Amino acid sequence: MDATRLRRAIARTPLAPVAAFPGRLARVARYDAKVLRTSARWLATSREHHNYTYELTRLSREHLTWFVSVVCDVPVARVRGYLAEIAGDAALRRHIEQATARSARRGLADRRVRYARRVGWYAIVRATRPAHVVETGTDKGLGSCVLAAALLRNAAEGHPGRLTSLDVNPEAGYLARSAPWADVTDLVVGDSVAAIAALDRPVDLFLHDSDHSHDHERREFDAVEPKLAPGAVLLTDNVTTTGVLAEHAERTGRRFLAYRETPLDHWYPGDGIGVAW
Repeated sequence: MDATRLRRAIARTPLAPVAAFPGRLARVARYDAKVLRTSARWLATSREHHNYTYELTRLSREHLTWFVSVVCDVPVARVRGYLAEIAGDAALRRHIEQATARSARRGLADRRVRYARRVGWYAIVRATRPAHVVETGTDKGLGSCVLAAALLRNAAEGHPGRLTSLDVNPEAGYLARSAPWADVTDLVVGDSVAAIAALDRPVDLFLHDSDHSHDHERREFDAVEPKLAPGAVLLTDNVTTTGVLAEHAERTGRRFLAYRETPLDHWYPGDGIGVAW
C-alpha cells in the first residue's frame, strides 16, 4: 500500500487524531516561534507601551485601499494616490520625529513614524472633504496630525476644514501643537460626551477613538447624532472590540463596513476601522 492510501486508511480509524498530532504540533510550533521572535525583537527595540505603531502588510494596505474606495465611492486609483501622499509627506514625518524626540514622553515613544490604519483616516478625509472633523481620544496627537495633514491638502484644493480633537488629558496632543497642523486643529480638554454636546457647528466626519468601553462609545455616538451635518460619516477605531457603530448604523438607517488591519512584523494582532455612512 502506498503512503497516500495508507494515510487515507488511517484517517478512517480511531488512530487518525494520534497520527495527525505530530504534524499539527509542528504547525503550531512554527507559528508560536515566529510570534516569540517578533515579540522579543519588539521588546528589545521599541519603547511603546500602548497605542502601538507599525506598518501594514502589503496585502492589508491593498484591502484598506479598496475599503476606502467602496465607502467613499471614489476610484481605487485615487485612493492609492491619497495613501502615496501621506507616505511621501516628508515635512510631517520630520515634524513627528523631532517633536517625539523633544517630548516629555520620549522615553515611551518610538521616533520612527508608522501610521498603520491611520492612512485610511487620511484617505477618507481627502475623499469626503469634510468642513468639520471631530476626533475623540487625542493621545500623543499622531492621528490628529494625519487628519490635519489631509485637511491642509483639501484646503490647498479649495475645500477648507477644521479638526476638533477631544481628550481628558491636558497634556495630550503635543504632536499637533505646531504649525501648519495646529493651524487647522482645535485641541479641547474635557469629557468627550460633554464636549460633543457643546459643539457649536455641524460635524461632517466623526471619529471615536477614546474610552473603548461599549457604554462610552455608545454615549459618544448618541451625543454626536444631533450634531451631524447631512451625509456625515461616522468612524470608530475599535471596531474589533465592540459592535456599537454597527448597531448605531442599523438603528439610524445607515450602511456599515469594517476593515481589519494586519500589522507587519509586530506581535500586536492589529485593530481596524468601522465606518457608517
